[in-house]
This record gives sequence, structure tokens and C-alpha cells, in this order.
Amino acid sequence: MATDSLGPVHPAQPTNPASGLASEGGPAIPPTPRGGRRRAAWIEARLAYLYILPAFVILALVTFYPIGYQIWMSITDYTNRNLRGRAPEYVGLDNFRRILTNDLGIANYDFYRLLAFNVTWTLVNLVFHVVLGIAIALLLNRNDIIGKKFFRAIYIFPWAMPPLVVAVVWRNMFDNQAGAINLLLGSLGLPNDISWLTSTDPVIPGFGLLPLSFFAVLITNVWLGWPFMMVVATGALQSIPGDLYEAAKLDGANRSQQLRDITLPLLSPAMVPAIMYGSILTFNQFNVIYFITGGGPSGQTEILVTQAYRLVQSQQLYGVAAAFSLIIFFVLLCITLAQNRFLRGLETT
Repeated sequence: MATDSLGPVHPAQPTNPASGLASEGGPAIPPTPRGGRRRAAWIEARLAYLYILPAFVILALVTFYPIGYQIWMSITDYTNRNLRGRAPEYVGLDNFRRILTNDLGIANYDFYRLLAFNVTWTLVNLVFHVVLGIAIALLLNRNDIIGKKFFRAIYIFPWAMPPLVVAVVWRNMFDNQAGAINLLLGSLGLPNDISWLTSTDPVIPGFGLLPLSFFAVLITNVWLGWPFMMVVATGALQSIPGDLYEAAKLDGANRSQQLRDITLPLLSPAMVPAIMYGSILTFNQFNVIYFITGGGPSGQTEILVTQAYRLVQSQQLYGVAAAFSLIIFFVLLCITLAQNRFLRGLETT
């Protein structure tokens, strides 16, 4: 058989696009230019961008535009007279100055007292929410408790109720004359003429920041908020392997040591975001404050969000209210960042 003088002809060996070296299994593929790779990636991702475009447009209309409009209002003297088309005047940062220097001409208004009360309200509620939630979750996680599922179901009832309904019911319970709280105290032989919502006398001597009405709304919000923490803690407890407790028992660890070294460290990854979320909800708990005490008496239980609402509803100072809302945002942002740093530090220890 005749053969080519140059020798047998071998098929072209494929090359690796990245290295340019020959590889087996197919023809040689030239390296793809960098610009071509970018264009191919854009073509591949274009469909994904088309899918998220409607959501982005809706978000821009219902979120980004109102935020931008609010920022614009905060640097103007926008009031009710501007609702009919009259352009407001630019005032710069004057609204922020008036808020921080208590120059609004509103009775019982003191920004720093509001801020101190709001922070105190949030911290005290969170302590009760977390402690009660974890304690009851631990109790219902025991194997010797009969009817655990029943109790878990009824304990989330306060959390499932609308906050407005909760606030109205508890306001009636704290009524001076026919409220369930005073009637219960009277049946136990205790004083039953307590003015829960109208007394201005400080409960703690020398600490006038917390009137009696503070404890009324505190009881309400604790009843309303601890089931959420219980649900989160219960889910986290279910994910802890039982082998860890068995090993701890073999090492001679008692219940308190197991709680300290196993339960609480393994609860923290779930409880940290729950605490942060709960702090935001409590800080802005409008319904409980507004519908039980109305910020009274004499504005002593007013929080920042209820004061911002009054700037719109009663005073009709829309520009000032917009600036007030931005201040609330930055205050809450600072609190959240500080809280995140503190809680993450506890989580890693």
C-alpha cells in the first residue's frame, strides 16, 4: 500500500483554551478573548435581569421614590398649605436644628427625654422578651412535660393577635373604675383605685422618666412580645443534638453547666437575629403606646414614632415630620450597629 512520503497524517489535537496545550477528545479550540467572555456572561445573565426588572421597578415606585421625596421634604418648610400645589421654601437643615434644640413650640416636647424613654422602653422590653421566651422554651423542651404541643400552641396566641386589638383590650383592662386589673386587685384585698394610665407620680423615687403608665404599657408589650422569642428558641433547641448532653453527663456536668456550655452557646446563632429584629419592632411599637396611653400623661410615655405621627396629624408640619423620621432612622441605625457588634461578640465567646 502506498503511503505519503511525509509520514502518516495524525488528526489535529485539541488544545485547552486556558493553557493552549493539546488535549484529547476533540479539535483544537482557540482561547476566547476576554471581551468575548464578558459578552457571553452578559448574554447568559440577561434573562435573569429581565426577570428581576419588574420587581425593581415596583420597588423603585413604592420605596425609593417615597424615601427620596421624604428627604426633599425634610429640607423644606412643607406644611398643609403646600398640599394644594404651592411650592414649599427651602430651609436647609433648619428642621433638624429645631427638632434637636426643642424649638418646635409643642407642649411637653423634649427630644432628648423622648430618646431616653424610647431607648429605656426598648431595652427593658427586650430583657423580658428574651428571658421569658428562652425560659419557657426550655421548660417546654423537657421530656416529662405533658401536653407540650398544646401549651406551645396557646402560648403563641398573643403573638398571633393584631397589636391594635391587643392594645384596645389592655386599655380597657387598665381602666380606673371597671378595669379587670383593679377589679382583680380588689378581690385580693389590695388597693383597687390605681390610676394606671393617668398618674404622673414616678413609681421609682427620684426617677421621673418612668411613670406608672410606663409599667402598664410594659406589661402589655411583654405579654405581646415574649411568644416570638419562645418560638425562635424552641426551634433552635430542637436542632441541638442530644448526643452533646449525653456526653456532658458522662463528663459529670450538671444541668446548669449544660445550660451554660451547650444550650446557650448553641441558641445564640438563632437568638441574635431574633433579638435584633425584636429591638426594631419594640423601638417602633406604635400601637401599644398610642392606643393605650396616647403618649400620656403629659407626654411621659411618648416615643419617637408617636411624636412623628403627631407632627403630621396634629401639627401638620410635614417638613419637620420628614426630618424627624430621618433622625429616627439614623438613631435606630446606630443602635442596631452597636447591638450587632455587641451580640456578635457574645456569639463568638
